[in-house]
Amino acid sequence: MSGKNKHWGSTLEDFLDEEGIHQAAKAEAVTRVLMWQLAEEIHKQGITKTQMAEQMHTSRTQVDRILKAKGNVTIETLQRAAALVGRELRLELV
Repeated sequence: MSGKNKHWGSTLEDFLDEEGIHQAAKAEAVTRVLMWQLAEEIHKQGITKTQMAEQMHTSRTQVDRILKAKGNVTIETLQRAAALVGRELRLELV
């Protein structure tokens, strides 16, 4: 099989770099994990999406977008959502 697939034996990071999508894929993964953590906390606390929307002064549709990691969500919105479930959003440059 060697020689037929240029990515055979490469790492996922190597493949994503070669395709020029490493940073985009990493950002998507981080966003999805963050939204999953938020959704889990909402579920644990028994908060409905409607309640979350009311407390965030937004629509239920926007809460759905946030939890599905669709579109651009501002850091401010994420901080408000985290605070409503008693958590803190932390961002850092490494």
